Amino acid sequence: MQAIFGVIFHFIGGFASGSFYIPYKKVKGWAWESYWIVGGIFSWLIVPPLAAYLTIPNFFEIIKGTDSGILGLTYLFGVLWGIGGLTYGLGVRYLGVSLGSSIILGLCSVFGALIPSIYYDLNPTEGKDTFTDLISNTWGQVVLLGILVCVIGIIISGKAGAMKDKDLPASEKGEGNAEFKLGLGLLVSIISGVLSACFNFGIEAGHSMADLANQQWKAANPGPDNFLYMNNVTYVVILWGGLTTNFIWCMFLNSRNKTFGDYGNSKTPLLANYVFSALAGTTWFLQFFFYGMGESRLGNGPSSWILHMAFIILIANTWGLVLKEWKGVSKKTYSTIITGILVILLSILIVGYGNSLK
Repeated sequence: MQAIFGVIFHFIGGFASGSFYIPYKKVKGWAWESYWIVGGIFSWLIVPPLAAYLTIPNFFEIIKGTDSGILGLTYLFGVLWGIGGLTYGLGVRYLGVSLGSSIILGLCSVFGALIPSIYYDLNPTEGKDTFTDLISNTWGQVVLLGILVCVIGIIISGKAGAMKDKDLPASEKGEGNAEFKLGLGLLVSIISGVLSACFNFGIEAGHSMADLANQQWKAANPGPDNFLYMNNVTYVVILWGGLTTNFIWCMFLNSRNKTFGDYGNSKTPLLANYVFSALAGTTWFLQFFFYGMGESRLGNGPSSWILHMAFIILIANTWGLVLKEWKGVSKKTYSTIITGILVILLSILIVGYGNSLK
């Protein structure tokens, strides 16, 4: 039952992440850097401490009492993840929601799922799954199979993107995505996929904060279950790092592109732009709010991370179809992206089954 709830929570988180960019498409008359940082302020500065306060009232005392080395490392991974998150927005901008998300999150899923387990082989820690555990146990082997199947689904989705680029004449490539640029999009997506995995490393680095929140909750609520919201305190520190990276870059772009005027431009629907940006930012944070709930039931091993990423890829690809990003392509290309989605869905089922064997 715990595994079932964990999968459900990860699905909700994946739905939030796979859908967060949709409100940005409703923003009118603003440069990308303007609506990205407005949404980001909600994602990284306003909503995380609010969520922590509502679920862990003494969260700030936990942060203050944490070793500065742990805080620094958690923040550093947040900074690196922030670069990945920044280029995520660019990847989706240039490749579209479905293809951009598939490539970025595919790479992120593999790095984020496997590197922590390899690290714990070198630095054994009680309660942490190592890569040796994965390859020497049936449940771990099934999880690794699910990761492999997910990678295959990502490759198929990437192939569909290349086919799409060949299918559409230059005059039509912009119909679903006016800024479709395959080469540039692939470059920033690869960078994003590698660095986005640093969020999972940040969770690991700052897990002592979550452990303390969990201990305090279990002292007041004796029982076998872990605290659903224990990761919310760790998110606050990680996302300070993400805010730092994104704020510096967006302010640079505002200055270079002379777009500081966007924030008060009365010729644009200002209220709607702020509301949609805030909605996008809040929706983005909900992915990790529910990730933390799923992680409390499944553990922060490869199972949790790959499930989270696979659900995001699945939802993002579905949105890509709904938004007609594949309109005008050949039947072969369309069937290829559908196949990619189905293979990724299969990987989710395999990982879920593997975790149930643990």
